[in-house]
Amino acid sequence: MSEIKTGLTREQFEIVGKNIEKMESISRPSLTFWQEAWRRIRNNRAAFFSLILLIIYVLLAIFAPMLSKYGFDQQDAYAMKQGLSLEHWLGTDSLGRDLWVRVWMGARVSLTIGLLAAVINSVIGTILGGFCGYYGGKLDMIVMRIIDVIYGIPSLIVCILVMVVLGSGVQSLIIAMVLVGWTGTCRFTRGEVYRLKEQEFVLAAQVMGEPVFIIILREIIPNIMGLLITNLTMAIPSAIFQEAFLSYIGLGISPPQASWGVLAKEGTKMLQVAPHILYVPAFFICTTVLALNQLGNGLRDAFDPRLRGTE
Repeated sequence: MSEIKTGLTREQFEIVGKNIEKMESISRPSLTFWQEAWRRIRNNRAAFFSLILLIIYVLLAIFAPMLSKYGFDQQDAYAMKQGLSLEHWLGTDSLGRDLWVRVWMGARVSLTIGLLAAVINSVIGTILGGFCGYYGGKLDMIVMRIIDVIYGIPSLIVCILVMVVLGSGVQSLIIAMVLVGWTGTCRFTRGEVYRLKEQEFVLAAQVMGEPVFIIILREIIPNIMGLLITNLTMAIPSAIFQEAFLSYIGLGISPPQASWGVLAKEGTKMLQVAPHILYVPAFFICTTVLALNQLGNGLRDAFDPRLRGTE
């Protein structure tokens, strides 16, 4: 079969091909902000894999203890410090308790504390930062000086002091994390609100006589919601690590209740005899924190307007 001659050079043919691709992209239906963000997350392999992994961990934390024949505090003197087997998938601890059940019971506690602390911090930081950025003045000065003082003290030291006063437990852990965790979100929200309050849509709402709280809630917050979600995702790993550390030093969850920090503390005592008791919770702590960080990076790339036109 003879070749069809177009009379175009190779460079001209490539230009025509690029123009056709542009015309096809223009003819495609336009995507909303959230649809475009979801498309970017799916195309980011690390972020999408991290999202799937976190969903699996959450489902296992919910259903694995319910479907297991062992209780999280059920002891077996004949199965102490056993390794991985068909009977005990992740082995047993020094008291013969099944590590598979205890890991996922610990995941319930650690993930719940991390998520609740991060959400409460985000809500408090968003509200305070919104009013500081919108009003400025004395309110802004007072809140920023408080944040400077909190930043001057390591957050873990503050958490330890609070836990010593309040005692161990889930509520004490969340209170300790909230006292120092809202500052980052507050600063971030303050800067974004300060930037957006001079925009036309905010000025139009002011002319229409809308209350300040409604302007912040309805006009400003939706425009930074993507960045707030990213900030929340990046805050959860820090909260999980703080819970694990406080439980590890004995100020968090008290045995026989399980959390990843408690399991790591118990595993440290058996490191030379049964190292899997430490390696199992350490693996889940590391993979969860890594997955949340990767997902946060993917959300940042998906929601950041400065990166939306780079593809």
